[in-house]
Amino acid sequence: MSVVVANLSASDDYFRFFGLNQQFNIDLPALDQAYLAIQKEVHPDRHSQGSDAERRLAMQMATLANTALQTLKDPIQRGLYICHLHGVDAKLETNTAMPAAFLMRQMEWRENLDEQAEDLPALEKLMDEVELSKQETLAEITQAIDGAKNYQRAAELLRGLLFIDKFAIELDDAIAALA
Repeated sequence: MSVVVANLSASDDYFRFFGLNQQFNIDLPALDQAYLAIQKEVHPDRHSQGSDAERRLAMQMATLANTALQTLKDPIQRGLYICHLHGVDAKLETNTAMPAAFLMRQMEWRENLDEQAEDLPALEKLMDEVELSKQETLAEITQAIDGAKNYQRAAELLRGLLFIDKFAIELDDAIAALA
């Protein structure tokens, strides 16, 4: 029995592995469908009578499918992965430089969170603003990757999105504490 659904030779490109176009604005239902098809093919029960090599290959395919799915499902990881495929390293650990306007907005949000920690309607309004900023940033990333093929710009935007996401989690925790 051989594994036929996934393209193992494309294991160095998660998009090809799932038979999808390489783009930031991904078809998530198609991704899920491709993943389920692969998982069905490589399920241990289908290979229990196979050789050790066949069972090992099925396990490797299942592991690769899980890793690829987690990478492509998450917008930040997907964007970073696409940048990586095009030779752009976002340098998340070392490059923390952000535009001044972005940093000012982050400071403003943090001050609002601190000052309005007990004011649920104010925090919910702030969350709306943060979510809007996240959606705008995702749209800019989509344009940078799928439109302009500007992976350096996409990496900068993705670093900003990481900040926005981190703050959104803190804000969500503060709202949950009041609710």
